[in-house]
Amino acid sequence: MRLSKMNPIMSKCYCGRQKAYDLCCGSIHKDSTIAFTAEDLMRSRYSAFVLANGDYLMKSHHSSTRPLKEKKSIVKWAKSVKWVKLEVLHTTKGSISDEDGAVEFKAFYFENGTLEVIHENSAFVKENGSWVYLGEV
Repeated sequence: MRLSKMNPIMSKCYCGRQKAYDLCCGSIHKDSTIAFTAEDLMRSRYSAFVLANGDYLMKSHHSSTRPLKEKKSIVKWAKSVKWVKLEVLHTTKGSISDEDGAVEFKAFYFENGTLEVIHENSAFVKENGSWVYLGEV
């Protein structure tokens, strides 16, 4: 199933939540301060990969680890694969009242006809009061 072609108003969000994209990750892509939890931000980043939204991927990355020089190659790669689904496996902290947290997930995609998976336990922290991706735990 090719997720990037769905109607953002009628279909569930790319991140797998049962909300329309515009009411879920689309809102966060417009204003990342409304990612109230680390999981919200992680899901919005997955959706940004599906959409190859490099600007959001950079903006939602911690300033100390932001890969600005790799932005073009990240976008090129994100466009070259077919995203299948996201599975959130576990969260540690990362609530609205926390300052840090971690989200373990699997992101499935097809690359060159082969089903691949990114399995990561990602660290998130608040920077200037908003959740950002720090890196792998």
